Amino acid sequence: MPKIFHASDLEMRKWSSAAPEEFSWLTSEKLSEIGGSKHLRFDVRSLDPGKFSFPYHFHHAAEELFIILSGWATLRSPRGFERVSQGDIIFFEEGASGAHQFRNEGDAPCVYVDIRTVFGIDVCEYPDSGKINVILAALQPHGGVFETSSRVDYFKGEEGVATRWPEKRDPSDP
Repeated sequence: MPKIFHASDLEMRKWSSAAPEEFSWLTSEKLSEIGGSKHLRFDVRSLDPGKFSFPYHFHHAAEELFIILSGWATLRSPRGFERVSQGDIIFFEEGASGAHQFRNEGDAPCVYVDIRTVFGIDVCEYPDSGKINVILAALQPHGGVFETSSRVDYFKGEEGVATRWPEKRDPSDP
């Protein structure tokens, strides 16, 4: 059954009390959960003048689509900086080519719909700060944030694996 969300009925709240002031913006109250969506997350965001959206980032296992409802902002992407405004639809593919961030350089809020795919787990990478965020659908928006400098070889710590097994095993033991 269709769910209609009227803009006048949306409850907007500050995204995160822990965020630095530059990232202070408002978001709707979990519209996708209220709507019963399984694979899409969607919210209305309101980015005040002088504020930034999320840190510059890209997703390894999610696509995003933004629809600008009112106002304008500057989009930072691998192509550089460009203005996006009311009526614009912006698609961000998976991977580094889909990196993005907004800054509202206008004098009125930039209001947009943020739609993204969710299939249980995503890895989000932040090139400016060298971080990786493991995002679990149940723990959005943060599952665990790690610095990329802590990356190690896949087999690190696996040396001597045979010492973890008994000398001889009876093949009839399960």
